Amino acid sequence: MDLEKIELKNRKGQKIVGVLEKPEGKIKGTCVVQHGWGGNRNKLTVQAIKNSFLESGFQTFNFDTTNSFGESGGDFEKSTLGLFYEDLEDVVKWAEKQEWFIGPLALTGHSKGGYSILKYAEEYPKEVSYLVPIAPVVSGKLSFEKYEKNNPEELKKWKTEGVRVRVGKEGNVRKEHYFQFEERLNHDLIPKALNLSMPVLIIVGSKDDSCPLEHQEILFRAIPEGNKTLEVIEGAPHSFSESSEQENCKSLIKEWLLKYID
Repeated sequence: MDLEKIELKNRKGQKIVGVLEKPEGKIKGTCVVQHGWGGNRNKLTVQAIKNSFLESGFQTFNFDTTNSFGESGGDFEKSTLGLFYEDLEDVVKWAEKQEWFIGPLALTGHSKGGYSILKYAEEYPKEVSYLVPIAPVVSGKLSFEKYEKNNPEELKKWKTEGVRVRVGKEGNVRKEHYFQFEERLNHDLIPKALNLSMPVLIIVGSKDDSCPLEHQEILFRAIPEGNKTLEVIEGAPHSFSESSEQENCKSLIKEWLLKYID
């Protein structure tokens, strides 16, 4: 399969780095892929999601969001859900103008990336033909309600101190500011979910504590009846960190795509 690393600029002039991969044989469309908060395009979960489209005949553009831990510019301490969406919007609009772009357009993403692709499809429903959010953030209000219910003291401490420090599985030190979490309150996918008339596949783990099944069910009910599917991977957490969970996710996407593509 052909690979090409590409650099572009977002609306703020920051560098975005992504990889364009082309499948063997006829190209059946283009899929843009976005990872989650504190991640990058090389995370195994993101690679599995991307490969599900690549192996189904789509060329893929898998990019590092700015203000994260990939090759793109920015500072993680400034990352917000709104900036995640801006990058996704900038990348898709750019991709559609490239000579290599071939429709139809598919979007897939994990967590905050899942939120971004859903919001893009709500804003530009005529552009998106296939939509696969993996454990997406659904609503800032829902996120806060869950945190206040399950970890009220931790949330209070975070708000009082303004920042908490966590170490990711890859060893990266993450300084997470309270304003980054609070900014989620500006975002909610439910009001415009009626715009999601294209085929939609939502995948979530049964043990997801960040973007749980109950949030996905609220979103699912708000999406019009028709070409929508909700799949639950039993025992999987938000990160889908086990190889078996990644393979399960990949298989679900490939089987779902077979319903719609030749």
